[in-house]
Amino acid sequence: MFRHGVTFGLIVSEPPSHLTRSVVITGASTGIGAACALELHNRGFRVFAGVRRAADGLRLQEQASRLLAPLMIDVTDVASILEAAKTVAGSLDGGPLVGVVNNAGIVVGGPLETLPLSEFRRQLEVNVVGQLAVIQAMLPMLRECGGRIVNISSFSGRIAIPYSGAYAASKHALEAMSDALRIELRRWKIPVCLVEPGSVKTPIWDKALEDADRALQSMTPQALALYGEDVRAAREAARRLAAQGMPVQRVVAAVVHALTSPSPKARYPVGFHTRLAFLLQPWLPVRLRDWLLRKALGLS
Repeated sequence: MFRHGVTFGLIVSEPPSHLTRSVVITGASTGIGAACALELHNRGFRVFAGVRRAADGLRLQEQASRLLAPLMIDVTDVASILEAAKTVAGSLDGGPLVGVVNNAGIVVGGPLETLPLSEFRRQLEVNVVGQLAVIQAMLPMLRECGGRIVNISSFSGRIAIPYSGAYAASKHALEAMSDALRIELRRWKIPVCLVEPGSVKTPIWDKALEDADRALQSMTPQALALYGEDVRAAREAARRLAAQGMPVQRVVAAVVHALTSPSPKARYPVGFHTRLAFLLQPWLPVRLRDWLLRKALGLS
């Protein structure tokens, strides 16, 4: 194992064999994205690991070989995305881009009534618009070899959790967009897969809890009177979910299957409780489902 030099958006190491299959992964700094990048690297893929900070890319390189190349990309910046696509195209050396894994995402929490619209827009910009921008930029390379698109959704992509309404809205939108893309791209044999994990042990929970604390501190007295009790209960439920989260490798296994199986699935619900909830959802009366969610979160 060794490191190779990388600058912002420019890979300067000697490329591998032109037969090497390549994959682009966004949001690869930590968590699911980093785990996917390392697993696919270990399986012989050349991985363009999307990061926003050079230090995160160097940390990944320390665990890999020249087959893993950090790719500077900010999914909210079109110029950054186009430059990243140009870098990937210039580094394939005739080999195929067989997959794009859209993992970049953030969690914006809080009561929808009091949530600043700027924060709601930021949630959609990162989790929906940014995903489509990456797909648009990479599709010409995917079309050349019938590559695949894997979008990382969530339990919240099908069941909205109170006080995470903005996040749920973004994941519902990602699922709808993926369904449409799957049909639109069928003529070029480009599968579009959704990976829908429940709670996973990743650093995103630490960030979500920090954001929840900041949201509580910034709430007006009026908002606290209305929602303070429920928001504190939801925060405590999130802390419990974080402690009970599944290993990240279970999500990685679904991503690997979506990229390598001769017959990839349209959806990959990950986790027993996720699969059970999705199975029961169509049969549960809405009032009963809402009661179960309030009960699970300890809401008043």
